Amino acid sequence: MTADPAPALSTALLASYRRAIECVAAAEGDIRAAASRLAGRWERGGRCIYLGAGAAGLIAAEDAAELPGTFGLDRRRIPVILAGADGARFDLDAAAEDDTQAAERAVAALGDVSSDTLIAVSASGSTPFTLAGAKAARRGGALVIAIANRRNAPLLTQADIPLLLDTGDEALQGSTRLAAGVAQKCALGMLSTLVGLALGHIHAGLMVNLRADNDKLHRRALAIVMAISGVAENKAEAALAAAGGEVKQAALLSSGARDRGDAVDRLARSRGRLVEALDTLCRELGRSAADEPRRPPRKRGEKR
Repeated sequence: MTADPAPALSTALLASYRRAIECVAAAEGDIRAAASRLAGRWERGGRCIYLGAGAAGLIAAEDAAELPGTFGLDRRRIPVILAGADGARFDLDAAAEDDTQAAERAVAALGDVSSDTLIAVSASGSTPFTLAGAKAARRGGALVIAIANRRNAPLLTQADIPLLLDTGDEALQGSTRLAAGVAQKCALGMLSTLVGLALGHIHAGLMVNLRADNDKLHRRALAIVMAISGVAENKAEAALAAAGGEVKQAALLSSGARDRGDAVDRLARSRGRLVEALDTLCRELGRSAADEPRRPPRKRGEKR
């Protein structure tokens, strides 16, 4: 009887995933540095461009797609250049990965990129489409952050900030959506979340700039306001309504700001940093701001 190969493969896959996370941990300092520079460019009006092909491109596009809802970022400032994605986004033309001219045209179509940041992702670090796009963006003055999974990859040598995630051989040879993909997703998640922190869109581990576009997110926004200000649900609901659904403004309103205009002004003076705006407000009101808001309780069945 032939032995079942599944246990050996699953064990090998798990080992490769653990190795992938270790590779991201090794690059933690570089990821923090990249986030700081990206956030600075974003605050000065630059865009954040994601570039990739195949599985790496889809992982990059997924990270880009989450940012408007998670951090309230302007979707128009987060272009995605994905090889072969002129039609259905999930039915990619594999041959498009070799089309260097298409990448150059896509970058050129963005116009002036000198104030922008481009995040290029490629497991091999030698995908022609991704490499050509990164080179074009750098020639245009963009800050290029490159993520690749092989040492001395051409993409890394072309970047202002190279992020090496040396995940090694895949358990399933050649399938870079596995360990390499896990490392890429982890690194991109860290990078964009640290950018959100630098921009003031995270307060004590809470997403205070989320867009409450559905009932689940509205309930989450409500819980966040309650946690920060310590008010009852009806008061938090009223504050959210007065703030037009803006969580930071609602937190200030429920903490004592006079009206929405006052909340907006306070956030403007603190460059969107809720912690600074709250500290100032609480000092004016003669009370201490809570260092760490109470975590909103997770309701049964609710996903974070």
